[in-house]
Amino acid sequence: VYTRKRSEFGRPCNFSDRPAKVNVDIPPDPSMASGFILRNPVDSYVQHTSDMSEHEVNTERVEVESRGVNHVEGGWPKDINPQEVEQTIRFRKKVEKDENYINTITHLGTLMEHCVKQNNAINIYEEYFGEEEMAEVEDEPPSAKTINVIRDPNVTKRTATHLSWHPDTCKKLAVAYSSLEFQQNMKDLSFDSYIWDLENANKPELVLKPSSPLVSLEYNPKDSHVLVGGCYNGQMAYWDTRKGGLPVEVSAVEVSHRDPVYGAIWLQSKTATECFSASTDGQVLWWDIRKLSEPTETLVLDITRKGLLENALGAVTLEFEPTMPTKFMVGTEQGIVIACNRKAKTPPEKITSTYSGHHGPVYALARNPFYPKIFLTVGDWTARIWSEETKESSIMWTKYHLSYLTDGCWSTARPAVFFTTRSDGTLDVWDFLFKQNNPSLSLKVCDEPLSSLRLQDNGCVVGCGSKLGTVTLLEISSGLCTLQRNEKTLATAMFERETKREKILEARHRELRLKERAR
Repeated sequence: VYTRKRSEFGRPCNFSDRPAKVNVDIPPDPSMASGFILRNPVDSYVQHTSDMSEHEVNTERVEVESRGVNHVEGGWPKDINPQEVEQTIRFRKKVEKDENYINTITHLGTLMEHCVKQNNAINIYEEYFGEEEMAEVEDEPPSAKTINVIRDPNVTKRTATHLSWHPDTCKKLAVAYSSLEFQQNMKDLSFDSYIWDLENANKPELVLKPSSPLVSLEYNPKDSHVLVGGCYNGQMAYWDTRKGGLPVEVSAVEVSHRDPVYGAIWLQSKTATECFSASTDGQVLWWDIRKLSEPTETLVLDITRKGLLENALGAVTLEFEPTMPTKFMVGTEQGIVIACNRKAKTPPEKITSTYSGHHGPVYALARNPFYPKIFLTVGDWTARIWSEETKESSIMWTKYHLSYLTDGCWSTARPAVFFTTRSDGTLDVWDFLFKQNNPSLSLKVCDEPLSSLRLQDNGCVVGCGSKLGTVTLLEISSGLCTLQRNEKTLATAMFERETKREKILEARHRELRLKERAR
């Protein structure tokens, strides 16, 4: 050990050579040898791994954007214009006479011929086992996984009031954003709604700029470039995505609705330009987007059939089934569903029947895609299934939940499966063939209330919009979106049995009422 005084710190050391000196010497002691035990076998351990240290870093988010290149015909020399037919023919003839060109072509021709023959000899895409029966779906527990979350890019968040999938690819989603809180602070509120490309959901593919926030927004099923939107101030607008984010045309305020347009649906027409809309002002209006200056037809939702606007019920949802082009249904704020026929001869006859079964507004209304006579309504704390034939009461219903239900829809793949969303941020998937007292799958999607729900046509991906403008896309497990064996017959039997039961009960009630009266 080399020591030195504190005052000499920092001074260079002076080492000097000197001879070796023995400090300790232990002589061998043969008497200890008897105490030794020979260890056999000898285990020794060696640890040989490199030392690792773990660091975390949060990189900035990569923003990708798509760019396109338009590739025009190339390969021509500079002095030749490929659009000029004569010049190109002249140049071709000159090249075809060239010795080098002929040699190259004959050499490449043999290679090419070999490949063509090879291709014709075997089809590499051939399906070998196409005729095998589809395997039974394993009994896995129902589940869903989040595949994407899209957030409202604005600082002040608005409710995602309506979702619409792109009709051809389902790779795009149009979302209407507006705040439905009455008379709330509007100063920083953006009016924009967006079309999102799901492959690149960092920023919207197109920003739709309406004159007033959109409450409903719907892709045209026949022309995916065109969308129709219903605004908070009652106006109708339509967009052509090829022409950018500003509406092509907007209806005039004086001929439009006087309340927010809660439903806008495209009709099946030859021109694919007709749609209709409903609002809480109690009107249903028909439009042709080629001429939005005035509606083509009007219906006042007055169930006393006097056609008075002050008696009209406010519409919150619209339902239209393309297979029944003249019929449609409206869900109202008063909990009544109105079935209408557009082609009736007189306005009072246009309202064919009413169904009342909810204590509050009917937030969702949808016909079963397999049995159009059966429809689903969602309102207050329950979802109810109705048959067109029984007007008095619904044929089946869910339990009363602790929180309000906000939206619902049928599965497009399975006849007895439907989805509902709740104001506590839960998505429920019900399979009424399997059990009716509880949902098959309950998912807490977010903490804020869910406001809208839309299923892709394949029935496997569902989008849920929330009150803070977050749209969550969930992929449903295959069991809930694959048609099971003889499910259709079972579902038919179930709906028919329940309809019959309700009819019997209805008759019994009528009988009792008559007895009461007689007494």
